[in-house]
Parts: sequence; structure tokens; C-alpha cells
Amino acid sequence: MDKPTGLTSARALSKVKRLLPKGTRIGHTGTLDPLASGLLVLVVGRATRLARYVTPMDKSYTTTARFGFVTDTLDAEGEAVPVEGPVPDEDAIRARLPEFTGRILQVPPMASAIKVGGRRLYELHRRGVEVEREPRPVDIHAFDLLSTDPEEGTATFEISCSGGTYVRSLISDLAHSLGSGAYLTALRRTRIGHLHVSDASPPEDLQEHDPCNRIIQPAALLRRMPAVEVGEEERVGVCNGRKMGAFGVGGSYRVMRGEELLAVYRDEGAQARAEVVLCAP
Repeated sequence: MDKPTGLTSARALSKVKRLLPKGTRIGHTGTLDPLASGLLVLVVGRATRLARYVTPMDKSYTTTARFGFVTDTLDAEGEAVPVEGPVPDEDAIRARLPEFTGRILQVPPMASAIKVGGRRLYELHRRGVEVEREPRPVDIHAFDLLSTDPEEGTATFEISCSGGTYVRSLISDLAHSLGSGAYLTALRRTRIGHLHVSDASPPEDLQEHDPCNRIIQPAALLRRMPAVEVGEEERVGVCNGRKMGAFGVGGSYRVMRGEELLAVYRDEGAQARAEVVLCAP
């Protein structure tokens, strides 16, 4: 789905759920805030079991930030407070970007869904409570400045990063390194792994047409994951989640029978163990 701004991820999901047969399981693979737009991957039926493999995929965003101001949410939902000092110009911003490219440590924002002490950070934030958060490593593959608007004090960026990266924090840290502050005024997710927003549909299109015609098959969803092929006799065991002899593949891998994705397995010593089984016995 191409989620519009002003809609929560849960609300976007519910619009599709109403179009599917009653009782159909459906979930999404990574929340977008209401102010954010762009690619939201929904998983339906047995494919909900594959969400764990989609959420960590690399992602791409375009985002616009307003410099010279800060908010407690790091985006436009908070109240903008001016900071002292000049707004950094294009040359200054561009020169600092390499320092925020590659493996960096990032402190999650208080207005996030991460749990600390069993509580969501955003729940504590709403109560005015701030807690210490441990920095986490993230990978910024590309951090490019697309344009600036000196009159508005804004800059637009294109970012490619690992799953779990907070773009709000990245922009805030960049601004602080320049002796200023900044918050997001717009955020759009354009890619998750090999899936692109150009292939996604807005909610109104999904309601006007049969959503089942927009569904991609699980094998296509995990097409970048290594794959092994099994015969018909092995298929029965796989669909029952039985252990098999190790295939010598590192990490998780697809178990295929022709074009059908049967399961996701992982080698453990001399054996292969099922992580997720999609086929019926």
C-alpha cells in the first residue's frame, strides 16, 4: 500500500481487512507514523508469518527537515521551539553528511515504540517521563542532500538505511552537529528491500478493485533470501515441519518446490530446522 499522510498504519490496515473474507489474518511489516506516507507492506493469511523477515529489510526514505527549530517529538507533531545560532547553509550540511554515513550509533527517540522496562517509550513520553536509552548500531548506506530552501530554512534528503533506523533521530543528530536543531516536516518511505512504492496502491484504489488482484506471492516477497529445492517426498516432511539434513546455507533460507514457497528453514549443526511453515500437510 502507498499510505497517505494523516492515516495511522493500523487504520490503513483496517481499510484492507474489511475487503477480505471474514476471519482473514492480516498484518503489516513496519509502522509509519500518521504524518509519514509511502510504502506499507501488508501480509495476509499464512504470509503473516513472514513479517519477521520483511521488517529488518533495508529501507529508503525522502524527508524534509526544518532547521533552526526543535520539537520534543523530532517531527511536526511537537511544538516548534527556535534554537540560537544561524541556520546551516547547503555547503555546511553537505560537508557533514559523510560523518553520518556507514555504521553509526543512534539513540532511539522518546516518541517511539521501543520498550524500556516493559513500557513503550511513547507511553512514557506522553506522561512527560524521559528515560535513558541505550545507543543502537544502524547502517546508513546513503545520505544525500537533494535540495535546500534558504527562505524556509528547510532541506530535503534521500536516505537509504538498515531496518530499525530512526530518520527523525538521524536528522536531529545532523543538525546538532552543525550547532543548530531540526525536525521533520515530511517523511516518505519509498522502498523496503526490493519492494518499491512505485508499485504500491493508495487505499482508495484497493477499495475500488479486488485487493486479491494486488497480492504478490510469498516467494516473491522473500526472493532475495537463499533458496533450496526439495522433491515431492521431502515436501510432505517440510509441510509437517520436520527436521531435515543440513543444506549448508548460512542463515535463514527458503525451501521451495518448484515455484511454491513451502517454508523457511535454518541449519543447526547437522540438521535443518523449520522457522516458518507455509504449506499445509
